Amino acid sequence: MTLAQIVWDISPTIVKIGNFEIRWYGLLFALGFVIGYQIIAWAFKIEKKDSKDLDALLLTMILSIVLGARIGHYVFYEGNHFFEHPGAFIYDMLMPPYAGLASHGAAFGVLIGLFLFRRKHPEYSYLWLTDRLVIVSALGGAFIRFGNFMNSEIIGKPTDGPFGVIFKQNFEFTQVPRHPSQLYESVSCLVIFAILIFLYNKWREKTPQGSLTGIFFIWVFGLRFFYEFTKENQVAFEESMKLNMGQILSVPAVLIGLYFLVRSFRNRPDLS
Repeated sequence: MTLAQIVWDISPTIVKIGNFEIRWYGLLFALGFVIGYQIIAWAFKIEKKDSKDLDALLLTMILSIVLGARIGHYVFYEGNHFFEHPGAFIYDMLMPPYAGLASHGAAFGVLIGLFLFRRKHPEYSYLWLTDRLVIVSALGGAFIRFGNFMNSEIIGKPTDGPFGVIFKQNFEFTQVPRHPSQLYESVSCLVIFAILIFLYNKWREKTPQGSLTGIFFIWVFGLRFFYEFTKENQVAFEESMKLNMGQILSVPAVLIGLYFLVRSFRNRPDLS
């Protein structure tokens, strides 16, 4: 193994007993929720919010992320499947194993889920909720992208750079050194998680509501737009496109982030 040729030959399955198996992706996906719950519980405690709302918020997030990611995957990447086999489409979309999850769908799902959560809990500001949830979303994104790396999926294009990885467990593409695109995104999510948790912990009262949400969307999806240039296309129809679906969907996500950020500073309270 050299820096120019890192051979990645780790099985995506941790343990398998009969038909039951534990996979790295599922473990990391669940770990994101577990740690995220602890972070939100910490935020509720230091801000003296009612802890009894935590379980309802967690359930809202799980449903919003899973349903949003699944619906997004099928709408954005397999829309023709609905018209060809509508019954199978709905079953495949809702039932595990979840073979396709779209991060853009998950993001929009969370925004909708929090809107519905607030209708039952009007004591919480919508932007107060989003500013705290994007912190744990950043950490969850890091875990999920690392899970993609463990699965040897969403791999990058061939590269002769110093960190090319040969994905021995991926048989869809030629096994040559490739960009570890999953790690690019995973590390980026860890960085923005550190930035957001620092801003929240140090300047919580002085941070305009919506600013953390805006920073998250601009950072994550702005970088996603550029990282897509290093990735292999996920579906065949993207081969004829100048920009792939991930890049097209990242543009409105960045615009949403800009809206939240500009709005937050226009409406910031006078703390002088």
